[in-house]
Amino acid sequence: MSSALVKAEGLVKRFRAGGLGRAHWSTAVDGVSLSIRTGETLALVGESGSGKSTVARLLIRLLDPDAGRVLFDGKDLAQLSGHALTEARRGFQMVFQDPLLSLNPRRTIGENMRRPLEIAGIRGGEAADRVEALLRDVGLDADKAVRFPGEISGGQCQRVAIARALALSPRFLVLDEPVSALDVSVQAQILNLLLDLQESRQLAYLFVTHDLKLVRLMAQETAVMSRGRIVESGPAEAVLSQPTHPYTRRLLRGVLRIDAPPDWDALAAGMHDPDSTIPTTN
Repeated sequence: MSSALVKAEGLVKRFRAGGLGRAHWSTAVDGVSLSIRTGETLALVGESGSGKSTVARLLIRLLDPDAGRVLFDGKDLAQLSGHALTEARRGFQMVFQDPLLSLNPRRTIGENMRRPLEIAGIRGGEAADRVEALLRDVGLDADKAVRFPGEISGGQCQRVAIARALALSPRFLVLDEPVSALDVSVQAQILNLLLDLQESRQLAYLFVTHDLKLVRLMAQETAVMSRGRIVESGPAEAVLSQPTHPYTRRLLRGVLRIDAPPDWDALAAGMHDPDSTIPTTN
């Protein structure tokens, strides 16, 4: 069995809450440990406010923990700075629930995608070629590079966000509710795309979701969070079919037919053309 590419040990994160004179500290993450191997997916599940997104941001050092540590490829991220941290950051990226959070609406798709390449010193024809190849990798035509984010559908925007996240060839992606804002047919497109990219690039994923129906499709391992703590973890099939913690059982009772995930192949047969520029509500 391969060693973990991403490993968290005893993560704690607190936030200051309240007004002047009444401020207090709220613990969002309380002693979380997890690991993710190359080419595999860990689904982090739980209700809103359980701490999932905070853990996601801690893993890629968008937040610094108050205690504990994150190891990426054996290196403690908190101990890195300067060039070493810049190089480490090329190894991981995040895909957000709303792709417009990561795309500048005043820049074209091509300009948005060239930005991380330019920061890494890749410019001119090489950057243009890389943008074209990335768009093709996520199922979009090269002519989308001259469009603005507001001129394409939500599903296409998420494809662009994924392509941009792949620009520097990361090894680990944090997927924070990446399809929850999309309608079900577009969800099928994006999830199948993520699975294909994982297989071809041997990516490790943290798949953050509140939707247990997606866990069997996407993940080999599952961790269930409640009130900042992981209350149950293990192989996805075991956690979903034989949960041991009362909180996990309550989550499962709230999902209709968890043993029968959506038939994504059937949905895919009736999908709209992903290159369509007709505005949609997804």
